[in-house]
This record gives sequence, structure tokens and C-alpha cells, in this order.
Amino acid sequence: MSRNYDLLKMVDTPQALRQLERSQLHRLAGELRQFLIDSVSQTGGHLSSNLGTVELTIALHYVFNTPHDRLVWDVGHQTYGHKILTGRRERMSTLRMWQGLSGFPQRTESEYDTFGTAHSSTSISAALGMAVASKLAGVPRQAVAIIGDGALTAGMAFEALNNAGDMDVDLLVILNDNDMSISPPVGALNKYLAKLMSGRFYAKAKGLGKKVLGDIARRAEEHVKGMVTPSTMFEEFGFNYIGPIDGHDLDALLPTLNNIKQLKGPQFLHVVTRKGQGYKLAEADPVLYHGVSKFDSTNGIAGGKSGGKPAYMQVFGEWLCAMAAHDKRLVGITPAMREGSGMVQFAAQYPDRYFDTGIAEQHAVTFAAGLACDGAKPVLAIYSTFLQRGFDQLIHDVQIQNLPVVFALDRAGLVGADGATHHGSFDLSYLRCLPNITVMTPSDENECWQMLSTAFSMNRPVAVRYPRGTGPGVAIDRDLTKTLPVGKGVLRRQGEKIAILAFGSMLTPALAAGEELNASVANMRFVKPLDVDLVLSLADTHALLVTVEENVVMGGAGSAVLELLQQHRRNTSVLQLGLPDRFVEQGDPALQLAACGLDKAGLLQAIRNRIGP
Repeated sequence: MSRNYDLLKMVDTPQALRQLERSQLHRLAGELRQFLIDSVSQTGGHLSSNLGTVELTIALHYVFNTPHDRLVWDVGHQTYGHKILTGRRERMSTLRMWQGLSGFPQRTESEYDTFGTAHSSTSISAALGMAVASKLAGVPRQAVAIIGDGALTAGMAFEALNNAGDMDVDLLVILNDNDMSISPPVGALNKYLAKLMSGRFYAKAKGLGKKVLGDIARRAEEHVKGMVTPSTMFEEFGFNYIGPIDGHDLDALLPTLNNIKQLKGPQFLHVVTRKGQGYKLAEADPVLYHGVSKFDSTNGIAGGKSGGKPAYMQVFGEWLCAMAAHDKRLVGITPAMREGSGMVQFAAQYPDRYFDTGIAEQHAVTFAAGLACDGAKPVLAIYSTFLQRGFDQLIHDVQIQNLPVVFALDRAGLVGADGATHHGSFDLSYLRCLPNITVMTPSDENECWQMLSTAFSMNRPVAVRYPRGTGPGVAIDRDLTKTLPVGKGVLRRQGEKIAILAFGSMLTPALAAGEELNASVANMRFVKPLDVDLVLSLADTHALLVTVEENVVMGGAGSAVLELLQQHRRNTSVLQLGLPDRFVEQGDPALQLAACGLDKAGLLQAIRNRIGP
């Protein structure tokens, strides 16, 4: 639908925004919200979170002198409005596309994106660093961190609060409390915020009391506050706590932010918003409209999906339920990614064995280790990019103690529109260097099922890494007792001169390239331990080995093959193919793979360049 957006079109920069009368901001919020709905329905992306921060975004840029003043948006998937108001409205049609706008703040994209975010809970640390740097340089500047109630559950956020409260710097932390993360919010902090919310009448009375009764009312207010919310947790951290206030009420946001701007030291503003605000379909189901593909903005997302190949996360979710029925020792763990990891059904069927730790990857890994110590069989479903956050715990708490934890490593390899921050580019490199671990890479849905069963049967740490989306569509044998011989690959095609050693998702393009080149193709299955016999046999009978992996080349599966050949004194030529030594931008997964030379055409070109005409 074509719309005019007359007022929004006048605002290409925050400077232009600040030229508007305050009375015009309500209309601007309405136009911005509708533009978000229209735009995201055409490109896909994060919707609910952006609709929930329209007024807050306008208020922040209206009150603060951006980009001189620093805004740091935690996670950053709620910054579409921020992008639109900072000169990128006309490029929103390229959102999350190859060579288009990132779906997250990106320093190379705009001076208004002061800090690159996408993983949660980093904003307070970053903003604190900016505040200290400004103080050291003698530059008067405001530093503002905007963090959600879900992101505030992570340990890093509390480390930053603890540090900031003891510093004499001007820092504003805004808690965007929408009582909703991707998975339902969990934990004591959520209950604490709910308790604060139950005293919302106090916040309204606070404003009225100051107007009418002056100092006497303020003294009475402290007494009332002590009864309703006895010294908030944030004040114990050393912050001046203000709120909660309605984050959709510009008439409350603007004067509050203007007043806070005059205050010195650490300030904490508690803002209450609603995900999906102003779009009834998203208000009714903010999870469905959290991350969306293209849809009809009038009729909404079509219900149900047509049949077809199951995604790997669905294969995992079905396996998890089946194995839980088979073995009562199984427990499932997720760091706030129940839906994304395919654990909805498991959570419903086995609530006593389902554990959502919140956005706390480090805790999730060590929690799993503790479960394993006393006889449980933990399965931790975690994205490859998020396990990076628990790497120390993986080494110190799981590997050194050789504990039987199964890591169901989702989103391994390139993930598409979320881009560099979410690619699982490094897990083969950072996992295979660890003693005691077994690393498996399924090439199809059936192998994924069998590898999960194999991992669960082992009495040691095991990682099964599988990609986002669907596989080749292989039928699944759901026999839970079928396991694979550990460390053994399979020769899938016998050829001559060239042998392609494919790991995981790369088997499909490797087979296609092998057919054209008459090359042998091996499905390696295991990165650690490698199939020594298979590698040496291929090295002895072929002139060139080609390793192919959807992981960075350095330190990955190909490097493991080279180490093995060197150890056994083989001089066979090796070509390593994988992800390049750079961060791959957002876009369609097929375009990303092609740009990295990991489709059939790319493999053929690289191999032909190596062997010559």
C-alpha cells in the first residue's frame, strides 16, 4: 500500500527531528510505526521489538544531541526506527539483504551506530567505556545504554552495573521492560520486575506529589517508596532509580529524559513498553511477529506451513522428545532459545526436565556440567555463535572433567539475514582443539538423528553441529538404538586422482562437483576424531585431497586433515576450502555460500584453478 508519510519524510536526521514541535511527535510516531509495518512486511526482519520502541527512539533522539551523545542499543534488533530517523529510510528496502542494511547497529554503516551489537547484554559495558573515555578526554557527553529485561538477565549486564555504580561518570541505563524475550522470560529478575510493576501507581503519585506538596511530599514519598519497593536493587548497585514510566507516552518520556539529562552520575530509568505496540496482530502474538519473513501487512502472517522437508532444529526437537521418553535421565537446556532451538514440544511434554536458563550461556554450560556430575544426561541446545560466550566454561567445567554433556550446536555455518554476528563460522576451530571432545557434522537429516543418538550414548562431551534451515530431505530412521561407529566416515563416490573430503553440509555440493570431475567424495562425518584409515587411504590413491567445510579454514577440519597427513608422513597435495578470513555480511544463504566459493560452481572453479587445464 502506498502511503505519503508526509511528516516522516521531513526527518532524515535527528537534527531535523529536533526542529519539530513537540506536538508533532505523536503524529511522527504514528507514521514511523506504520512505515515499520509496511517496510518489514516487504523485507522480513524483526517487527515486534521495533514497534515497541517507536516512542522511546523518537524521545532519545529528540532530547539527546546524537551522534555527539552516544546511544548503545542492546542486542540491536529493535533499531529499525533508529535507522530510519538517522538517514537510512530510503535504504530500508535492502534490510538484511546482500550488500544492504544490516539488521543490527553497525559502526561502518552510520556514525549514529556507536557500537555494533547483536548478541545481548553488552550495552552497559560499552556505554560505560564511552562515558569513561569522554571523561578522560574532557568532553561533555551523554552515554545511554538501552537494554531489555531479557538481556538484563545475563551476567555481563550485572558485571557492568556493579562496575558502573562505583564510578563517577554520567551514564544512563534505560531498562526497556516489555516482559517478553524470544522465549518467555524466566528467573528471579523477571519476578522482581513484576513486583516493581505492581507498584506502578506509586510512580504516578510521585509526579503529582512533587507538583502539589513540594518538599513535604518528597519526604512522605520516600516513606511510601520504602513500603512499596524498599530500595530498589538498582539503587543498591549505586544508580539513581527512576520509574517505572510508560514508554509509549511521549508526554512522560520527554520531560523525564530532559530532567535526567541534567543529573550527574549513574542514572537508571525503568521504561515499560509493549512488543508489537500499535499493530494488533503483533500485540496478540509478539513471538510470531518477533522475526518474520515477508507477509501481507493487512492480513498478517498466514497460519500454518505447508508440508516439506523438516528443518534441522525440528529434527533435533523430535529426537529430543523421543529420547526423553526412552531415557528418563535426559534433561534439555536452552539459554532463552526454546523456539529457535526446536524445544517447544519438549518443554510441554517434559516440563520437569526442561530448563531455560535465560540469556546466560556461561551459566547454561556449567549448569549442564553440574547435572552431568550427579547422573543426569544433559542436552544443551545452543547456537554455535552463542556457545562462543561460554567457551571458558566449556573448557574449565566440561572438558577438563570429561563430563557427558551433549551440545546440540544449531546454526552452524552461514545463517543468512542475521549476518556476521550470528554465523556459526568458528565452532569446528574452537572445538576440535579441546581434549576429550567428540565433534560430529551431519550431512543430512537422518545422520543428524543418528549422531544425536550416538552422542547421547557416549560417556564424554560431544558436539553435534548442524546448520540453519533444511537439509537435502533424506528420510529419517527414528530407531534410537542405531548409532554410528565413532570416528568413521563413508566413501560416497569412487573416482580418480581427486578426492573431496566433505564435512557436514558441504557433502551435497561436493557430490555435485565430484560427479563433474569424476572425483572421489568422502562424507567424513567426524571432525574429531578423524577417520585416520579413510584419510590415509585416499591420500595414498589420489593426487589431490580437497577438504570442504562450512567453517573458517584456519584451524578447522581441513587443518585437522593436514595435521594427520604430516603426522603420518604423507606428502599428498591438499586444497583447503571453507569460509574466508573475513566476516561475511548478511544476505540470502545461497548468495553467501556462492560468495565464499562453497557452492558447486565455487568448488569446481577452485579445484580447476589448482589442478590447471
